[in-house]
Amino acid sequence: MVCYQCGCQLSEQDYCTSCGADVSLYKKILSLSNHYYNEGLEKAKVRDLTGAIDSLEQSLKYNSRNVEARNLLGLVYFEIGECTEAMSEWILSMNVEPKKNIASDYIQRIQNNPSRYDVLRQTMKKFNQALAYCKQGSKDLAVIQLKKVLSLSPRFVKAHLLLALLHIDNEDWEKARRELNKTLSIDRGNTQALLYLQEVDKMLAPDDIEKNDRKHRKEETVRYQSDNEVIIQPTNLAEGTRSGFATFLNVVIGLVIGAAAMYFLVIPATQKAAQNEAQERVESIAGQLDSKTNQIQNLENQVSSLEKAKEQLEADLDAYEGTEGKLKEMDQLFVAASTYLATKDIGQTAELLDHVRENVKIEDTSEEFQGLYQALLALIGPELATTYREQGYVSFRNEDFTSAIESYSKAVYYDPNNAEALLDLGNAYRRNGDAVEAVTIYNRVIELFPDSDTARKAKQWLSDYDEGEMD
Repeated sequence: MVCYQCGCQLSEQDYCTSCGADVSLYKKILSLSNHYYNEGLEKAKVRDLTGAIDSLEQSLKYNSRNVEARNLLGLVYFEIGECTEAMSEWILSMNVEPKKNIASDYIQRIQNNPSRYDVLRQTMKKFNQALAYCKQGSKDLAVIQLKKVLSLSPRFVKAHLLLALLHIDNEDWEKARRELNKTLSIDRGNTQALLYLQEVDKMLAPDDIEKNDRKHRKEETVRYQSDNEVIIQPTNLAEGTRSGFATFLNVVIGLVIGAAAMYFLVIPATQKAAQNEAQERVESIAGQLDSKTNQIQNLENQVSSLEKAKEQLEADLDAYEGTEGKLKEMDQLFVAASTYLATKDIGQTAELLDHVRENVKIEDTSEEFQGLYQALLALIGPELATTYREQGYVSFRNEDFTSAIESYSKAVYYDPNNAEALLDLGNAYRRNGDAVEAVTIYNRVIELFPDSDTARKAKQWLSDYDEGEMD
């Protein structure tokens, strides 16, 4: 523990032996921070993740520079599927302690794994879409979307809770119980899950009572077998209550059963022989039918194969001759080239190139096609990038960050060497609240333009985090 005023190591005294500052209250504050950190660590070990978050946030209130508490808080957030919150905590931790900080390993593991990073982004997008479906009243679509979210991130607590809430709204209590139990297996102290489960148990209680009643009634009867008969008798029926009529009825039933048994025992052997002969004839006819069926099936398979071949040929022909085929897109590229040569109209040329890019996978085309496309792109790219950057600047000033991201992305596409446009794109992501994407863009600026003034600005943004957000 060091002095907050001079940075010297503190002793057991309530004052700094170097500068004389009173550190008694300062020591208590740091002690409380460490106490809540230890409390959060113990809760995390027993998977009381909600309680761990509360304790760790309390620890950071007393000492925002407690790197161990902030790193553990990021791990807890990551465990319950809150990846953006986890990244924010680790970045803040790196800002406090840039060297020998395990948070750098956590960040690099995510950034160096593109597939994992893409899964995290898709998870958040699909979860937000599920929330939108809920607000629109499309609850079935929300359930489907949440199942996709949980297939990507099975430990996403918020998705489990929302899906359980939708099952509760649909009065599907068993499914709600399963989702809540999954939530509690991840986070034992989740207050919302415990409250929802309490309500679900209340709704399931009447069914359980009915099952117990049926079981009780079953236990109050006795089954026993007499010859070929199974008799069910209530245990609480007194022997003396049987009347003479009941005895007479039992005698009649016994006579009927005896007569039926005699009738079936004396069936003539000729009837069995007739049945065998009929069975043989049926089997013979069935064999003939099977042979005909196989021939018909073979012919149908041949017809199906010919139809598929015909459809494939028609599809290949449409790919080259159809209104949206390759020949059509080649015509669009030629129109774009002739338009630029004749009018120098960059805007119209860009629209035609965008149409080609949206409908054709450029890397799958011929070298000549790609060469003409890249040549046109190089001619109009820089000037078009300037136009899109200006549009992005206007949207940014109007705080329409979504439109600004779209415009800056086009500027970077048309001029990949425009470092300022790439930095503007990072700033737009930052102001739009996407910290992970903003950090990625700033790192690209530093990597592509290491010795430029733009890279210096990107480094400055990365170091200016304050309480999880960039100003």
